[in-house]
Amino acid sequence: MVLFFAVAALAAGAFAIEQYYRLEVCNFSANDDESHGYYVYPDMTLDSLIYLMQADYTIGSYTDWRIHRRQYMHSEPQTGYYKFPARIGDKHLIVRLQLGQQTPIKLTWTNTIRTREQLASRMGKALLLDSAEIIARLDSNEYMKKFGLNKETAVCMFIPNTYEVYWTMTPDQLFDRMYREYQAFWTKERLRKADSLGLTPIEVATLASIVESETHNAKEYPIIASLYLNRLRKGMPLQACPTVIFATGDLKMRRVLKRHLKIDSPYNTYINRGLPPGPIRCPNGTTIDAVLDAPETDYLYMCANPDWSGTHIFSAKYSVHAEAARAYQQELNARQIH
Repeated sequence: MVLFFAVAALAAGAFAIEQYYRLEVCNFSANDDESHGYYVYPDMTLDSLIYLMQADYTIGSYTDWRIHRRQYMHSEPQTGYYKFPARIGDKHLIVRLQLGQQTPIKLTWTNTIRTREQLASRMGKALLLDSAEIIARLDSNEYMKKFGLNKETAVCMFIPNTYEVYWTMTPDQLFDRMYREYQAFWTKERLRKADSLGLTPIEVATLASIVESETHNAKEYPIIASLYLNRLRKGMPLQACPTVIFATGDLKMRRVLKRHLKIDSPYNTYINRGLPPGPIRCPNGTTIDAVLDAPETDYLYMCANPDWSGTHIFSAKYSVHAEAARAYQQELNARQIH
């Protein structure tokens, strides 16, 4: 009889230990010993999620899982993105899903974003929201007014970078977050530098977007910025081809022709003096700094180098520029670029 009770006690103890282990320590073990993330969409059931997880995890005890699920899971999982460790106990899994304890995702975009539509599309693909809700806000002068912007300058607020956000954030939460990042970027020192150039942060970003659009050679950014700052100070038209391309709406255009220079658009800096109404792309923070820290030069003209090196020939005299421009046009013709 004593032996029976001893065996029973051992069995009960072993069961309790296993239950504790499966509940608190590990019942799901990753097959590759790595963490794995899952998107839980609205109306997605717990069974659907577990089915997905079984491609990456081995469940130690289905029996224990069913027991713990009945014990703790009184509702379906909350919508969100969840990344689970390589080893996870049932309780930890269930509680996170019940409380919506999401894992932040990395939201990234680059200066390849040229338009509000492209920006809205990028956000719509990365987050659980409709891109139409984003573009509606970007296109609304009334909505952007609370951030000190309008629809032409709205992209200023979206400085390319990688941000940690929640997948389920609302459009308003997204805009509020980007505005905080925008304010944090424009430190007192950057604001001081902008003021010394006689420009607002929006104007600096607009100029930076033109500079970035002129070349893929980042080493030339400060020189190009200096050239355009010189033109602004002298009241000369910027005559920036990227603004003309933006005005046409054909962002893949490879060659700007004379007929394009006559396009009636506030973005055409050949017929309008000063800066265009807003950025022609989302400029990088480093390019904004290149404008703020632009060196002093006497350059007023630039032309793509006809040696096709991706560099430019800078000059202070139009005669020098005209000669370089002729050589470049000849090279374009030779390469049959229209």
